[in-house]
Amino acid sequence: MRTVAHYKTLFEENSDIVMQVYNLEDIAKARAADKVGIVLGWQNTGGFEDRLDYIKLFYELGVKVMQLTYNTANWVAGGCYETHDGGLTDFGREAVDEMNRLGIVIDLSHVGAKSADDTIRYSKVPVCYTHIAPSALKEHPRNKTDQQLRTIVDHGGFVGVTCWPPFSPKGPDATLEDYADQIEHVINVVGQDRVGIGTDMAQAGDLAPHRVQYGIRDKGYARKLTDFGKVVYPEGMRSCADYPNLYPLFERRGWSQDRIEKFMGRNWLAYLGEVWRP
Repeated sequence: MRTVAHYKTLFEENSDIVMQVYNLEDIAKARAADKVGIVLGWQNTGGFEDRLDYIKLFYELGVKVMQLTYNTANWVAGGCYETHDGGLTDFGREAVDEMNRLGIVIDLSHVGAKSADDTIRYSKVPVCYTHIAPSALKEHPRNKTDQQLRTIVDHGGFVGVTCWPPFSPKGPDATLEDYADQIEHVINVVGQDRVGIGTDMAQAGDLAPHRVQYGIRDKGYARKLTDFGKVVYPEGMRSCADYPNLYPLFERRGWSQDRIEKFMGRNWLAYLGEVWRP
């Protein structure tokens, strides 16, 4: 609630350049007004604890994307770093039903393989991986196999491809070309219509020591799950202002204008239109 309140204040105090996005119409309004549209989202459903009625409360505040788990288990499912992934719980199924009813995007990026598969097959609304990389190019607990990618898209889902350096074969030495390789691999596996940008871009404050600890330890303080090592984004993709650099990159690779526009936003709009309520 403190974080939501912080963003509400940010929107109010900077209303000349930013606005909160609740639906597709707001995205169009943000573009027309030359503002940055911001969608609030969670990387863990721990915020509503074991209360299904809290889901609607946060939905009404504008939390329109909810990742089921962040690396480890919670009330609804298992995480990608759990030794044993027990799958989607019975409570988790009720939570998915409620998120389907309200029109909340269900994110499975940090979710365990079995829990993700359970959710993909159970959800009545297409779900997504908002920010992943292919394990075919680098084995990593957070990366997704070709079969996992096919499964989510075969069930109407969506895949956002990340440039987070630890998931790249070259790590901190990765370039924009390496990011393009990851994107093209995913497109070659599932096609160009259900794939989009999903950088997992973190600004300087998100890489502060206390933030990093939350990312590498269970619940932010317990057992160590992983080590990010040196985090250096590819040159030319180090802030949200660098997104336009992807256009000439894709053009050099011979992408059609149609494919570029789909990846950079049209596919996302189509998917969100299937999930979000008007």
